[in-house]
Amino acid sequence: MTEVVADAGLLIEGYASLWGVADLNRDVVARGAFANSLAKTGAGGVRMLHQHEGRAIVGVWEHLQEDERGLFVRGRIRDWSAEARFAGALARAGAMDALSIGFRAVRARREGALRVLTEVDLWEVSLVTFPMLPGARFSLSR
Repeated sequence: MTEVVADAGLLIEGYASLWGVADLNRDVVARGAFANSLAKTGAGGVRMLHQHEGRAIVGVWEHLQEDERGLFVRGRIRDWSAEARFAGALARAGAMDALSIGFRAVRARREGALRVLTEVDLWEVSLVTFPMLPGARFSLSR
């Protein structure tokens, strides 16, 4: 893992959501749930926040794509604020490597104790300390 030039930001990538895996809130995202939202907004319409804090935009998502595993994301943590520099330092140190999605459920169904999300409006993907979906992780990219 390497860090890109400071002006370009710190490149990160990983999975913000995984298909068919229940999170700690008993939500399960169905394959294709982000398709309509991403078609409308693209990566530019999804914010990169720190800890779901609306005032803490710490970077920019450059690529979001549904693939066989889940929602793959790639973006850059920038150094434009103290919060962004802090998030970047945590990521570089390996002290923070988790992702969490902020969204509005458009369509969902119940399967026992689980809520299966079949369509969501994706608002943001946050860099977090403790993810609701333990497998939602990012790493520094080359």
